[in-house]
Amino acid sequence: MKKILLGITGASGQIYASKMMEVVRAINGEFSGSGNGSAAGMGIRLDLVFTDTAKVVWEDELGVPVPANALDNNSYYHPYASGSNAADAMIIMPCTMGTIGRIASGATSDLLTRAADVMLKERRPLIIVPRETPFNLIHLRNLTTLAEAGAIIAPASPSFYTHPQDMEELIDTFVRRILGIAGLEAHLKRFMSN
Repeated sequence: MKKILLGITGASGQIYASKMMEVVRAINGEFSGSGNGSAAGMGIRLDLVFTDTAKVVWEDELGVPVPANALDNNSYYHPYASGSNAADAMIIMPCTMGTIGRIASGATSDLLTRAADVMLKERRPLIIVPRETPFNLIHLRNLTTLAEAGAIIAPASPSFYTHPQDMEELIDTFVRRILGIAGLEAHLKRFMSN
């Protein structure tokens, strides 16, 4: 089973994280043949960790409660806080510039930032999806620091060459691209595919 930790911060763009959960459920359902999205006998274990602000923005943007199975971000007492049991990949989507700054400076203040720090020190995939525009010089320097430390910076920049019919399809394509970067096959429409 591939362990993916999805960190969700208070940036706008909660729909990306919601779509990630939906796509992983679909992939797990296809794999298990159950069609119910369970991870039985499968492939992807997706754990969630929300910052406090993310919970507020999630409910505001999506109009639904935060999933009940989210990890306690205020506790370091979790295997993902240790290099001996790090996730196979961590995706922070959407990611605030404040979170990026804390990770870049090594100032871990919660489970999300500690888990990101663990990913960097263990040389495991840390994919950061910033949701900010424009970037100021401090943002760019922090992003450069993280890239130099091994993080993959993948701004929330969906593609249009697949001719998406609606916003749902646009977001789905971007989320599948992020899963591909994390090393997971997610049936992605590709540019100029045969």
